[in-house]
Amino acid sequence: MTETADVIVIGLGAMGAAALHQLARRGARVLGIDRFAPPHDSGSSHGETRITRQAIGEGEIYVPLVLRSHEIWRELEAETGEQLLLECGFVAIDSSGGQAVMHGKNGFAERTERAAARFRIPHEVLTPDELMHRFPGFTLRGDERVYYEPGGGLVYPERCIAAQLQRAAALGAELRLNETVQAIVPVAGGVRVTTSRGSYEGGHVVVAAGGWTPALIGPPLRRLQLLRQVLHWFVPDRPSRYQAGHFPTFIWAHGVAPEDSFYGFPIAPGATPGVKLATEQFSTGMGAPHDLDRTVTAAEVEAMHVAHADGRLIGLSRSALRSAACFYTNAPDGDFAIDHRPDSDRVLVVSACSGHGFKHSAGIGEHVARVLDGEDSLRPAFALDRPALEPFRMREPDKPVSS
Repeated sequence: MTETADVIVIGLGAMGAAALHQLARRGARVLGIDRFAPPHDSGSSHGETRITRQAIGEGEIYVPLVLRSHEIWRELEAETGEQLLLECGFVAIDSSGGQAVMHGKNGFAERTERAAARFRIPHEVLTPDELMHRFPGFTLRGDERVYYEPGGGLVYPERCIAAQLQRAAALGAELRLNETVQAIVPVAGGVRVTTSRGSYEGGHVVVAAGGWTPALIGPPLRRLQLLRQVLHWFVPDRPSRYQAGHFPTFIWAHGVAPEDSFYGFPIAPGATPGVKLATEQFSTGMGAPHDLDRTVTAAEVEAMHVAHADGRLIGLSRSALRSAACFYTNAPDGDFAIDHRPDSDRVLVVSACSGHGFKHSAGIGEHVARVLDGEDSLRPAFALDRPALEPFRMREPDKPVSS
């Protein structure tokens, strides 16, 4: 007998876990499927910490999502007793003359300041000397633009996913883990999902499978790229200088090109005891998630230090305590893709996060639930047929496909 649900959620990482949780909170009969057992390190929703910031330079459309996400993290903390959000402060440093490109958008620092002003987000514009006095780990030249947001900081991605799945299950959600989705077929009155273990039918399907989403959805996501990224944890000579509470999360754009930026974290409670640093790279693409090269070479560690940390952060070892490789799914314009699949408005695609999604994920989960309940509308900026993803011919929505 085929198992049925109101909504089937495919992929239980950042977006999928949030959608499952929010749908379960609303009383929907929901079924979540993942090819692994989340939280795990095989996708894009791991690495111990993720930056969160409230004024979003990538676009003001994101600000309500992150603000609501912060509220949801606090609600979940009260329900589970887990610390999910650490407001240790966030700093944006721009030494590119205002021309830095961040997630497909230029003028990142100025756009961040405008968003903070519009949404009345507490912040300060500091001089370089003021920043170095407040956070002595930084070394600035003196001509940088500095934005400081005390309500920014970090979230713990594995904990957030686990908390949402735990709460969803407590609210009646069914989980099918270590099960691979093979096909998603619209049928009369709903959608059939075939997996490595059987088949299920739902009134709606949410596809939030991260790097596996393009293969499941096909041509509408042909412009998305899977990009390998590398994280490093460096040991400071004075750990107290970099402890959370004495050092913020940050993004530093020191050149015009996207590769001329890096970001970092303080030593966070419960995480690896090093200063986590990373860049975003856009040249090492992957055909599929299983193509990820997880080996991080000594040359990659050295390049991170020489190109970014040297002369900007004080007293970090040249060798890494540990390094890790991961990947994310990127759209050419750096925006998300949240839209119905062209052949059915019963299949909702939630990908890609384009390297800046986790801080918005709880709010996006709620947005997805509201869309499926008819309480919210999809955002044109995230449409699958927007110019950056190339127009394609759409079929009539809800037209049943025989199976």
